[in-house]
Amino acid sequence: MNGVIHISLADNETTTIDSQYVQQHLANERTFLAWVRTGIAMAGIGFLAAGFGFNSSAYDRLAHIAAIITGITSLIGGISIILYSAAAYHRKRTQINEQTFQASTGLIRFLTMLLLVIGLALAILLYVLLFPA
Repeated sequence: MNGVIHISLADNETTTIDSQYVQQHLANERTFLAWVRTGIAMAGIGFLAAGFGFNSSAYDRLAHIAAIITGITSLIGGISIILYSAAAYHRKRTQINEQTFQASTGLIRFLTMLLLVIGLALAILLYVLLFPA
């Protein structure tokens, strides 16, 4: 036997379509989990920005508005990213099995626009906090 373990497979074992493309499905799952982490981080940015705005001694109306815009946009954006990535995961899973995979850019475009809005709101918030009127 030389220390080798032999495992016999059952005669009635079937192979699923998913098992033919294991590497692609695992990569799809890793991508989904990365988008979930991005969504959670996005929501966290909103809470952080809101905390800066509400705890500032140089607090004024513009800082309050920027903090609210950043917080709401980040929270809605984070939830949207998680929901959209779940739908994309299931769509890609089907496409992998059918060998019809097409890369989508919708989530990338959405995230780019969202980050531009959040970045602008954060820049306004930081400007008001650093240079109070």
